[in-house]
Amino acid sequence: MIDLHVHTKISDNSLSTDEVIRLAKKKGITHLAITDHDTTKGLQEAVSLGQEIGVGIVPGIEISAYDYQRNKRAHILGMYIEPGHPALDLLCTSLIQSRNQASHDMVRKVMDAGYDISWEAVQKYEGGTGVYKQHIMHALLEKGYCESIYGDLYKKLFQRGGTSEPQGIAYIKLEYVDAQTAIRTVREAGGIAVLAHPGQLRNFDAIDDWVELGLEGIELYHPSHNEEDRQTSLRYAQKHNLIITGGSDFHGFYGEKPVELGCPELDKECINELLSRKNK
Repeated sequence: MIDLHVHTKISDNSLSTDEVIRLAKKKGITHLAITDHDTTKGLQEAVSLGQEIGVGIVPGIEISAYDYQRNKRAHILGMYIEPGHPALDLLCTSLIQSRNQASHDMVRKVMDAGYDISWEAVQKYEGGTGVYKQHIMHALLEKGYCESIYGDLYKKLFQRGGTSEPQGIAYIKLEYVDAQTAIRTVREAGGIAVLAHPGQLRNFDAIDDWVELGLEGIELYHPSHNEEDRQTSLRYAQKHNLIITGGSDFHGFYGEKPVELGCPELDKECINELLSRKNK
């Protein structure tokens, strides 16, 4: 079995890199893509551990991006990227700094709303690239304000808001890198650019343009995708000869819904195709 979309504690998973890879081994996963948000930190160590215990690690990343022309979010996966590549590091440094500052401001808003937490209490949960909303919720859960990471309190604090729903009282809009820049940077770092969960972010209409910029894959299999999303993803894959990928988007205890590691729909042919494109 294969899984090409997995996070670790370095970004927003409750489990460490070591724990995730050993869990993958236990579940019989032969190839695992570590795709932490906006960082390549820990990838070299992950590859080494994978070699030691017999799990092929695909060095990856998930870049938080935005299509400003269409006013839509986009998550760009990079497969087989070069860890620590200067272009990726430069891109990610600003993203991490921006997110951490926003998280600091969100914690202040939560405290101002009367919740007894602190920045230091939240920081103890982060794993190396700053604080995420899940870490704030974990601190609130520990204080007894809620019984789960996601639920009514999460919505009250962090809901994006829209035409039919109010904005959360601690919500702060993050600034993301342009989607075109994300795709180009993945390619510059020697990787294959793959569009993550387009059904979830409803950005199918941008695929034609992104292919022109170097997009080479699409995540067909994802826990958030229904049958219509999968069929739409498949049509774009066939139209542009995109590599079909998939993964669990595993976040451990911090996952919005319980998921198991592994993507049974994929086989090693996907790995072979990724490597073939990379080596062209």
